Amino acid sequence: MPQTDFDIAICGAGPVGSALALLLARHAPSPHRIALIARPSPPSKASKALDPRALALNYGSIQLLKSVAAWPGAAASISTVHVSQKGRLGRTLISATELGVDRLGGVVGYDTLLKTLGSALQASGVCLLSTALPQGDASLQADPLLTSEGLITCRAKVLSDGAKPVGIQRDYNQHALVATLRSSRPRTGWAYERFTSDGPFALLPHPSASDLYALVWCNPPEKTATLEALNNADFEAKLLQTFGSRLGRLKLAGDRFVFPLSMYAGPSLPARHTVAIGNAAQTLHPVAGQGLNLGLRDAAQLSQALRPWLAMPQSDVGSILELYANKRRLDRCLTASVTDVLPRIFATSNPLVQHTCGLGLLAMDVLEIARLPLARHLLQGTRT
Repeated sequence: MPQTDFDIAICGAGPVGSALALLLARHAPSPHRIALIARPSPPSKASKALDPRALALNYGSIQLLKSVAAWPGAAASISTVHVSQKGRLGRTLISATELGVDRLGGVVGYDTLLKTLGSALQASGVCLLSTALPQGDASLQADPLLTSEGLITCRAKVLSDGAKPVGIQRDYNQHALVATLRSSRPRTGWAYERFTSDGPFALLPHPSASDLYALVWCNPPEKTATLEALNNADFEAKLLQTFGSRLGRLKLAGDRFVFPLSMYAGPSLPARHTVAIGNAAQTLHPVAGQGLNLGLRDAAQLSQALRPWLAMPQSDVGSILELYANKRRLDRCLTASVTDVLPRIFATSNPLVQHTCGLGLLAMDVLEIARLPLARHLLQGTRT
């Protein structure tokens, strides 16, 4: 007879939910009492061979994934981040050397990371389930939970992706165009974040080859639609106009994909004995690549908070989840604030604000005291 009662049910088997399951399984006396419930893929994604997104993971996230044997071998390292503003004075460099680490982070394909996590989960003892179609998000938030194996109950529920409860929401009026580019003069280990008056333009080392870069180009929806429709030659001319020739000629090496951008910040404790982490707790603008890193810190701290409870799951979990939510508040607020303010303050046509932003980048480059606090937060977040 299939198991129907669990200590913990993690609703959402994306990178954050999968990482949490692996972290909990390391210390759980009975890993099979942890349920990881996957949502069905939407038809649009299921029809694609691969998810086009390349994920930037910071140093702290890499160490976490290594600790559960889930860091992919196929990854590109980031040793230096170059930050600039189009058309204005000022730029800053953040390097691994000044922070005393071997790299600032790494870049992996979304599907590659999920496959590596999936392999680790198969050996973890965690019970892997899926939602019952066609309920989707509703079946992850019901009590008891409706899965492909039938109704199940749990003592603690973790929402890690899917539908979001009421919270603070912002539409950035920007879409991100994602593509893979080939550079004629690649620079090993360098990532670039360039701010424009329309939105940030980022290039990340690509895990597939040393001369490839992952592009994330944020613009208003109408401009993104125009860029998506351009032929390759005209699109590459726009790349040169926006980024310059520091990497030589940039040519398309695949299709272009578009994702709408918005911010969401919701409650960590949306219901009794229920905690939200990752995308269920917050969705961030992709500037500086902090969304998944913040979610993995959620998973790391929640696993630490729940570790003693795993040995006595009959005890009440409510006070443990409240303590977790209080400890996560500072990191969540700081990271959400940085990623919310940066794209909006740089995306302005006000010359005074543009010059001020340029001087800020220059000051960060010259003054270590101005650069290092932000660099350390991007490296591993705020730990409590």
